[in-house]
Amino acid sequence: MATRLSGIRLAKRLDEVGFSGIVEVRNKVMELRAEGHKVLGFHGGEPFFDTPQEIKYAAIKALVENQTRYAPSSGLLPLRQALVEKLATKNRIRATVDEVIATVGGSHGLYAAFQSVLDPGDDALVFSPYWTPIADLVTGTQARPLFVPTVSARRNGIRKTLNQFFTPHTRAIYYNTPQNPSGVVFTRTEAEEVAAFAIERDLVVIADEAYEDLVYEGEHVSIASLPGMAERTITCFTFSKTYSMTGWRAGYTVAQEPFMTALRKIVLYSTNGVPTPVQFAMIQALKTPEADIARRRDEYRQRRDLLVAGLNEVGLECPPPAGAFYAFPNAEIVNKYSHTAAQILLQKALVATVPGDFFGAQGEGHLRFSYAVSLHEIESCIDALRKFFA
Repeated sequence: MATRLSGIRLAKRLDEVGFSGIVEVRNKVMELRAEGHKVLGFHGGEPFFDTPQEIKYAAIKALVENQTRYAPSSGLLPLRQALVEKLATKNRIRATVDEVIATVGGSHGLYAAFQSVLDPGDDALVFSPYWTPIADLVTGTQARPLFVPTVSARRNGIRKTLNQFFTPHTRAIYYNTPQNPSGVVFTRTEAEEVAAFAIERDLVVIADEAYEDLVYEGEHVSIASLPGMAERTITCFTFSKTYSMTGWRAGYTVAQEPFMTALRKIVLYSTNGVPTPVQFAMIQALKTPEADIARRRDEYRQRRDLLVAGLNEVGLECPPPAGAFYAFPNAEIVNKYSHTAAQILLQKALVATVPGDFFGAQGEGHLRFSYAVSLHEIESCIDALRKFFA
């Protein structure tokens, strides 16, 4: 039996930091499958296709050529040059090679961003429902997340709603578009409202653009491209969704000074940079023709339309999400509590989803279905739901 040492404790700043509830769903799915049940998994957040061959071969080539030594912690120069070009052409963000940094996935970039700008006692405005780790990333800095209902903000006015939640301690806004879990895509006008509020209140914007290439309705607008915003925005990107590179842990962040110096420190002392062969894969990924990206987007759109039609057919009211690869239907027809609704569908229909309350109080009553799966799985899901509701 281990002896507990008196006086030994964890850092207090971790007391309020938890783990993602999605792990709970994943473990239950694994348990049911181990028992021989065929569970339809709509709880994940990974693309349905494999990493393209040419990207994998670029990493293999780097290994064979012994590109296995330390790279600059901010990223290889050819990678940062390619990122500068991509940001200028696709995002309308003008940056230099010294204003981009490679990160170990998009989540690492977000971690570094929050750590760079938030102090204990600060507040951060977070549009809600939100990607589950965001609240803990804010709390981990000993700051406080203030949850701004996205639906209310879009209905009543972005600036008006942000002003209602603003406090004298507010330092930053977390701005995610397209949104996980709802699929909301902020319009250019809405982005301009957020920008105007940030400038008026002298706030930093931490922009999460993980799903930038998965917009079906409207356009993707990088808030840092708007007038007066590049100097107050830290924008975090990932290779995970566009290129199906979730396990590669490849991302990058763009920001001006003084943020970049802070970001470099966080990256240096947390990971010392992205593994060198992965960076060569990232360089290759950036060469992917836009036509290939558009084709994948069309495949996601096909999946979205099939799933949303099926959900509405069985009574799970769901408007088509404008972006990302999640549907977020109202599930109160199953149970008014999303956690219970998810358990019922998993146990009785063998359909795994994520409870909406995992994404904040504003997600209660909803379930997140990922349609980053095969068309056959979506058809099987709809059949299972028809039988459940029959």
